[in-house]
Amino acid sequence: MAWLEFYGGLAALLLAAAWAVRMLNWALWQPRRLERILRSQGLKGSTYRPIRGDVKDIVRLNEEAWSKPMPSFSHAILPRAANFLSRDVQTYGKENKVTFHWMGPLPRVLIADPDQTREILANKTGEIGKGYVNYMIRYFLRGVVQHDGEKWAKHRKILNPAFHIEKLKRMLPAFSSCCDELVDRWEMMAARGKEVDVWVDLQSFTGDVISRTAFGSNFEEGRKIFQLHDEQALIVAGALSKSHIPGYKYLPTRTNTRVETIDKEVRDILLSIIRKREESMKSGNAKNDDILGLLLESNLQHRREHGNAGLTTDEMVEECKLFYFAGQETTSLLLTWTMVVLSMHQEWQERARQEVLQTFGKEKPTFDGLSHLKTLTMILYEVLRLYPPALGIPRQVLKSVKIGNVVYPPGVLLFLSVIRMHHDPDYWGQDVEEFKPDRFAEGVYKASEKKAFFPFSGGHRVCIGQNFALLEAKLALCLILQRFSFDLSPAYIHAPHTVLTLKPQHGAPIRLRRL
Repeated sequence: MAWLEFYGGLAALLLAAAWAVRMLNWALWQPRRLERILRSQGLKGSTYRPIRGDVKDIVRLNEEAWSKPMPSFSHAILPRAANFLSRDVQTYGKENKVTFHWMGPLPRVLIADPDQTREILANKTGEIGKGYVNYMIRYFLRGVVQHDGEKWAKHRKILNPAFHIEKLKRMLPAFSSCCDELVDRWEMMAARGKEVDVWVDLQSFTGDVISRTAFGSNFEEGRKIFQLHDEQALIVAGALSKSHIPGYKYLPTRTNTRVETIDKEVRDILLSIIRKREESMKSGNAKNDDILGLLLESNLQHRREHGNAGLTTDEMVEECKLFYFAGQETTSLLLTWTMVVLSMHQEWQERARQEVLQTFGKEKPTFDGLSHLKTLTMILYEVLRLYPPALGIPRQVLKSVKIGNVVYPPGVLLFLSVIRMHHDPDYWGQDVEEFKPDRFAEGVYKASEKKAFFPFSGGHRVCIGQNFALLEAKLALCLILQRFSFDLSPAYIHAPHTVLTLKPQHGAPIRLRRL
């Protein structure tokens, strides 16, 4: 028996040694090797600190920036919205478009060069992918945005028909109905002299639009999902500084327990909606004129053509979660920042109103008319440039790849810094921080040097919902401009900050006046 105890102890010792070597490689040797490779090719960045990297500094610097408001009419938001990214510019110089810092033991390369950004977004050969995503972020970004290769291609092919421009035309009445409810409510508040926090109301509005156009339900059925998403976003933002710690996601902390509970609640609600719709389709009572119906129809067609290779019910749920988060969050932010900016720049508000009145008068906007609103389109693009909903686009190197003059080894994180490119005077001129929609008078591609405009990502993975978002935003703004003039409340505090997306930290109180 003694020999059994000896060999048992030896096996345990070898296992412990193997585990220790693996941890040392993860926490020390591998990061040091990657750092040497990056520095040897001329890249500048912070020095690696074991395990935590720069996460603590990122959190601290952002919190310091968020503790103070900005000047009321300034659009130079980078130091406040992403203080750590701004510090990189100050530390390494604005001429360095590629730098790196540390997200735990992984180097994250910040790329603010449009040509390299396009090269990365166009990659189809497998060297670059979505790669590692913090487990907390995965609660929000699932579905097609997180897939690579053949799986991504299948999901995108099944999703595409639901976002075809001809399908969007049929959703215009639902958009219009939601808009009518919004402006009717605002008219009553304006008549009583009440200010409106448009950020709050526009979240409800875009939630209503998603509920009706995606699921054929009213906002009340989707309200619980939005409340849960808002709570989850705050929890995730507060936990990011700890979530990179090995094994942290397996601990039964209050944070982990709550985000799991929220995730399950949202899944159960969406699963119920999907199953009801599937039953209706089987009985022949379903109307396939919303996104869910079109998605189920496309999925069924895909299965007929490829056997049972369509999306599973769980995959459908993940895509629906993405509809709710991306469709509601990004469009409400675009509308909110547009109203804030037009409140600051009354001359552009009036120009947009005159264009709307000349095109539609006081009548309901039409699909064809919306597509010809040049001034309003320029305004939306300029707002997306100054206040992009997502600060950047994450990727990871899966196989060694050369980008620009640098060969990146597997494991390196890439962050395509949209907000820095959108605020870089090298691409937009010395008036980069001014609100000048005329930049886009000749279209997106002639607006800047190197075509440095990436509000909807780019390449073959360009945002599938961009036409949906722009159509919704144009219609809402038309109805608002037809019925109101507006300016900032004295209580407004200009404080863009980032909690997954770029939000107004203290809301967006605005004074509305009926026309």
